[in-house]
Amino acid sequence: MNAAVASPLPESLHASDLDVLDDPIEQQRFTRWTEEADGRRHAESAFQLSGMYCAACAGIIESALSAVPGVEEASVNSASRRAMVRWNPARTSPSAMVRAIRGAGYDAVPDAAASARELRRKERRQALWRVFVASFCAMQVMMFATPSYVAHGNELAPDLRQLLNWASWLVSIPVMAFSAGAFFKGAWASLRSRRIGMDIPVALGLLVTFVASSGATFDPQGPFGHEVYFDSLTMFVSFLLAGRFLEMSARHRAAESLEDTLSGMPETALRLVGRDDAVETVSVLRLARGDRVRVPVGAAFPADGRLEQGSTQADESLLTGESRPVDKRAGDEVVAGSMNLSAPVTMQVERVGADTRHEAIVAMMRDAMSQRPALARWADAWAGPFLWTVLALALGSGLVWAWIEPSRAVWVVVSVLIVTCPCALSLAAPSALVAAAGALARKGVMVQRLDALEALASMSRLYTDKTGTLTEERPQWVRTVVLQGDAADERELMRLAASLATWSTHPLSQALASAEASGTRAVWRRVAEQPGAGLEGTDEHGAPWRLGALSWVRGGGAGEEGDFVAVDGSAPCVYFGRPGQPLARFEFDEQLRPGVPAALAALQADGVQVGLLSGDVSERVQKMAQPLGIREVHGDATPDLKRDVLAAAQAGGEIVGMVGDGINDAPVLARANVSFAMGQGALVSRAHADAVIVSNRFEDVLLARRLARQAMRVVRQNLAWAALYNAACIPLAMLGYLPPWGAGLGMALSSLLVVGNSWRIGR
Repeated sequence: MNAAVASPLPESLHASDLDVLDDPIEQQRFTRWTEEADGRRHAESAFQLSGMYCAACAGIIESALSAVPGVEEASVNSASRRAMVRWNPARTSPSAMVRAIRGAGYDAVPDAAASARELRRKERRQALWRVFVASFCAMQVMMFATPSYVAHGNELAPDLRQLLNWASWLVSIPVMAFSAGAFFKGAWASLRSRRIGMDIPVALGLLVTFVASSGATFDPQGPFGHEVYFDSLTMFVSFLLAGRFLEMSARHRAAESLEDTLSGMPETALRLVGRDDAVETVSVLRLARGDRVRVPVGAAFPADGRLEQGSTQADESLLTGESRPVDKRAGDEVVAGSMNLSAPVTMQVERVGADTRHEAIVAMMRDAMSQRPALARWADAWAGPFLWTVLALALGSGLVWAWIEPSRAVWVVVSVLIVTCPCALSLAAPSALVAAAGALARKGVMVQRLDALEALASMSRLYTDKTGTLTEERPQWVRTVVLQGDAADERELMRLAASLATWSTHPLSQALASAEASGTRAVWRRVAEQPGAGLEGTDEHGAPWRLGALSWVRGGGAGEEGDFVAVDGSAPCVYFGRPGQPLARFEFDEQLRPGVPAALAALQADGVQVGLLSGDVSERVQKMAQPLGIREVHGDATPDLKRDVLAAAQAGGEIVGMVGDGINDAPVLARANVSFAMGQGALVSRAHADAVIVSNRFEDVLLARRLARQAMRVVRQNLAWAALYNAACIPLAMLGYLPPWGAGLGMALSSLLVVGNSWRIGR
């Protein structure tokens, strides 16, 4: 019987369906679990939000979530519409959080691909209907208002003018009741939370305009006069909604692009069970370490593991940004989310769920997209005082115009309220930084801290580790030295040694096995590995062979430290032969990663001083640094020495970056102003880094710097535009030269320009 398959989350969650979020199996799709030293468990859940239109909404949602008992921390990013919530499972549940968000006037679904797509579809459809109703009604109102604009003198009879005003009022009601509902909803949510949001001046302007125009319609001789502004009102709503719709579309495209990059995991897997390898279809959430899984051609690998049977090619571009297929043979590692391209294979599962490399990348991006960067917090901090100033200016302008020309006072107040909505100011930084993080993710660089992009753009000095960072993770075979026999024996000795090396996970054995990828593999029996010494096996003719340290091949026990190093003291090597009879020596050397020299030269040409920090022996570090043009070299560097070098540079006023991959690099990565960890590096180093280079390409550091500098240029452009726009339009509105419809058009175009300018990053 097949194991039960966990059902996917429903596409839309009604109030009665929220309990499904509390199923521990389903929570794995959007929740990470951590455990404290005292045994207490904590959870971090990601949600995608709808109904947000400004940065103030983020604060309202954070307040609503923080009020839920058991919620320890809530962070909302207004640019990406995502929330990250840290909570105590003993006190609350995801369903309670969603209910709190809905109670604040918004909506949320787990940040999983299917539900997120449904939420975007629902949001887009509703926004499109709002724009359609506002635009259609605006055209009708403009048609009713045209005779009043073109008539001269008494050409338009008063009763006919009054009839047209009534018609305009009637057609404006759907705009106020439906299309403008988002503004009133946002303003009410801000007032309930005792915070001032950007929807407040918009809603106030709409309400004042509608009330004043309604009063003029039904009592032309009353206190509101005889002028009506239904045409300006409906045009403003349609312009602003159109701008928000285009901004939402750009955000949706970015979210879809990111999902395409990260959502390569299959829903089900073909698990082999029993002695006869019967196939059962199970949810990937039901897989466990040690399971054997069959992966058909064209399917994604459901977990991290190793190939057990068969050989194929894998497309790992969604994880690394590398488009070329990677050859995979029995024993090779495969990663979850990569595609099987060539042949059906069988794999053994080693890591599942949140432990997979794919889910680690997704978690990094969720964290980054949920952050509110320092620049965004600065803009949000200024938005509140700015809005109070706007309200004061609008009130003051209205009082002045009420004394100068009372008939114009109302629409001057409305224009000031509308034109100064600081949406562009609050979107300036987060939209650019999120766009840059998304562009880097598509290239295989996962940003974990958005604030690091600002430091990266101004970085003046970069320190890098050597082994596994500038060089490949394992050494490369460079030559074979035949100790006994002639050159004709070299090929056969290489074939035998490489096939025996496949039985070991030692870096030198793996490098030797990779060097002889072609040819017929020898058949070995009774293979055993002696820790610290090497391998011993019996060939198909019953003859024993040994591979490893010189003393081991000579017939001794565990090797001395020097047994794995060549005579010159700089190149590691292994020996191969019969017990007591070494026949060949295989020498290795470190291999620079492709693109390292060009990337270092470009960084130095860009004004970045590069230094080398390595725990390797100084002689070998100097030998590598010299041809790369690196002058500052620190060999035999302990973690404390690395940290001290960085601290000294920072004390001198430098903005310091660090690239590393090992456990010993974690302290210095945490100390740097901006830090990168290689994707294949130690988990602790990746945890302390600001960004992870999943592609393992060192030149992506250069790419990240260029995109960071572009992002900061865009932020400055956005802030300058927002300041220039307000500086020009506020006086025009106060002096009466900017009608409400013009104010609405300017505000919508201003926000759209900021978002459009941001989304061109990385294009």
